[in-house]
Amino acid sequence: MSSPKTAKGVRFHKVGGPDVLKVETVEIPVPAPHEVRLHVKAVGINRMDTVIRMGQFPIPPVFPAHLGFEAAGVIESVGSAVTAIKAGDKVNVFPAFMPNEYGTYGDLIVLPAYAIQPFPDALSFEQAASVWATYLVAYGMLVDSAKLQAGQAVIINAASSSAGLSAIQITNSLGGISIALTTSKAKKEALLAAGAQHVVVTSEEDIVTRVQTITNGKGAEVILDAVGGSQFEKLVAAAAERAQLFAYGMLGVDYGAYPTFQVVMKMLTIRGYNMTDLLIDPAKSAAAIAFIQQGVQSGVLKPVVGQSFPLEEVVEAHRFMEANGHVGKVVLSL
Repeated sequence: MSSPKTAKGVRFHKVGGPDVLKVETVEIPVPAPHEVRLHVKAVGINRMDTVIRMGQFPIPPVFPAHLGFEAAGVIESVGSAVTAIKAGDKVNVFPAFMPNEYGTYGDLIVLPAYAIQPFPDALSFEQAASVWATYLVAYGMLVDSAKLQAGQAVIINAASSSAGLSAIQITNSLGGISIALTTSKAKKEALLAAGAQHVVVTSEEDIVTRVQTITNGKGAEVILDAVGGSQFEKLVAAAAERAQLFAYGMLGVDYGAYPTFQVVMKMLTIRGYNMTDLLIDPAKSAAAIAFIQQGVQSGVLKPVVGQSFPLEEVVEAHRFMEANGHVGKVVLSL
């Protein structure tokens, strides 16, 4: 059996801004019977990581606290009860654990075997570390909940995020009409190149007018909103009758009006969403994994890496992501 080892790992000892993150030498234990030890090649950074770091997650961090739900790398060793995975396997991490249980920000980490998935050779380690969280949340809203049908229009707010790009790809794969929203004119061409069928630059164009034009006056049947705030009223106005609006992010810093009359008259369904809905249901998780793996294998779903940073620049990586200037996933490349 392999012995405990020391490695570089990111820890934080108090909540706060990016500066609380420290790269430290930590001891990595021998895997328990149902665990594996992973040589990490890339780490996917998620918005949830910043929520946990700032102490805004419902479960407070246990210090010294670690971060991370996604990674890709090579199996170094496995626990005595692990049979489906072996040393040398190239794998990525399925985010099916709680933040105080495990973390992925480090060059050698221990994880539960159930959180390990294979990935196709066509993906780089950086792409493989960018698969699960973003595609899971997009799949959960579009496929599992909305039951998106061909020809239906989908508004995707904050479309240049990794989740937004994943939603564009899934919408297109199902025959839907992807309408990407961005505040930045500079991101328009990148979104079109990423597959968005329509792009609305909200700092220059009226959301409702553009959506009505695109949908021939019907409005969008599905709306994915990662922003909230003052745009919420416009999204409701751009919705079709009986549309479904999913709130899955909180990028907006202002408060928005709640347009009760339109919500009632259009008979809209408005719900909050996070991928816990999938993770707590084994049948839903299995269906999501199969859908995403098939899409990645076929190339229909292709993770977009926006920017990579070395592990030692984790503070800069968090600052970069919080500035919202990127298109795609921010990763740590080891």
